[in-house]
Amino acid sequence: MELSRRRLLAAGFAAAAVDGLGACASSEDGDSRRSAGEFTDDAALTAKVKSAIATDAGARTASAVNVETYRGVVQLTGFVDSEDQAVRAVSAAKKVQGVRSVKNDIRLKR
Repeated sequence: MELSRRRLLAAGFAAAAVDGLGACASSEDGDSRRSAGEFTDDAALTAKVKSAIATDAGARTASAVNVETYRGVVQLTGFVDSEDQAVRAVSAAKKVQGVRSVKNDIRLKR
C-alpha cells in the first residue's frame, strides 16, 4: 500500500513539473507568455532601471517609483513629490541599455 501511495505521489509531481514547463514556453502567436529567458531578461532590466533611478533621481524617488518590465517595455508607477522627480526617473529609465520604451504612469502627490 505504501508503494502505491509513493508512485501516485511521484506521478503527481511529474505531471505538475511538465505542466509548469508548458507555462514557460514561448507562444508562436505572440500572446502574453514569456519564455524563461525573456522573464530573466526583464527582471535584470527592472533591477538596472531601479538602480539608474536611484543614482540619477535619488534614493527617495527610487523607493517611491515602482518598475515593471515586459519584453523590454518599462512601466513606471507610483507617487512622487515633484514633477522634476518624475522627469528624472523617466530620463534615467530611458538611458538604460535594453529598454525599448518607457510608459510613465508616475503621479504627483497632492
